[in-house]
Amino acid sequence: MDSILFASFLSFIVAFFSIPLVIKVADLKQIFDHPGIRKVHFVPIPSLGGIGIYFAISFSVLTMADFSSSPAIQYFAAASLIIFFLGMKDDILGLSPLKKFAGQLLAAFILTYQGHYQLDSFHGFLGVHGLSPLASQVFTYLTIMVVINAYNLIDGVDGLAGMLGLIATLFFGVVFAIEHDVAHAILAFSSAAGILAFLLYNFSPARIFLGDTGSLLIGLINAVLVIRFISIETSSNAIMSFSVAPAVGLAVLFIPLFDTFRVSVMRVFTGKSPFEPDINHIHHILLKRGLSHMQVTAILSAASMLLLALAIIAQPLGINIIFFFLFVIGFIAILFLTFSAGANKYALDSQSMEGGNIRNRILSKIEQ
Repeated sequence: MDSILFASFLSFIVAFFSIPLVIKVADLKQIFDHPGIRKVHFVPIPSLGGIGIYFAISFSVLTMADFSSSPAIQYFAAASLIIFFLGMKDDILGLSPLKKFAGQLLAAFILTYQGHYQLDSFHGFLGVHGLSPLASQVFTYLTIMVVINAYNLIDGVDGLAGMLGLIATLFFGVVFAIEHDVAHAILAFSSAAGILAFLLYNFSPARIFLGDTGSLLIGLINAVLVIRFISIETSSNAIMSFSVAPAVGLAVLFIPLFDTFRVSVMRVFTGKSPFEPDINHIHHILLKRGLSHMQVTAILSAASMLLLALAIIAQPLGINIIFFFLFVIGFIAILFLTFSAGANKYALDSQSMEGGNIRNRILSKIEQ
């Protein structure tokens, strides 16, 4: 336990003192996330917050984790290095979706083949249990890449991706500490501490953004942690032994995963590429209803914790029912937000954003 606490302290301190330096360098080099039609900020903001988080977590894990007893952590470090440079290049110079996909695929390959992070069963979901080696590899690849990109896509307002990542890493950290999986507890709590330090600079009005460097890294960390969580909690020697670990794992990541799924399906049904950006994410919907960044982050963070608690309490109902109700709750919430009182305002705001009124506000703000 002492090593977990010290690792968390190290991570927080490194992130807390390094992020102001990142802000200064970004100011000097003019490395900003500039306002645009799809953006919800009106002045240029540094977008390299993930650099501070990455170095904080890496320093803490490399210093405190025992690689000899948990060799998989070594391969997480290798995969995170790829994701770090991938995100940083995208933040500074831009990166094509194909190259980003290739880099994520390489990171998933390292985690799956070298780190042996694999999902080898559906654990009774839709009546499916064990998976063939090929199906297991494909499903694990898909899980890693979807979680990585889900956190990247949910990073749309101040504090949101960081808070959702903080909730997930804290939950996984507690579980791994109880299960005596010290290396993964160090990874989880170090991540939570680094994210917490970053949030002190990111809450509205933000001084710095996560950028792809940070959001992709948080996604990678939670992909690794949820796979490890499912593997441990479905084994015969688990202390806590969550009976429906995959459903609980889905619940703690549900907000970014569901939003990514919903938006991708909407794009396909409207004849667009699922990778084409738009303003239909859950945080856009809440912003268009007049909520502030802090309110959006608070609501979605509270919803994430509530869904996690409900999934844990509802375990006796079984994995299929929990999966079903999670998606039902998600769809009902989206329908309510879209079509209840304020729907006309939502439609009007969408048209004005697409029509360029936001651009005029941005320009006038910059001129001031």
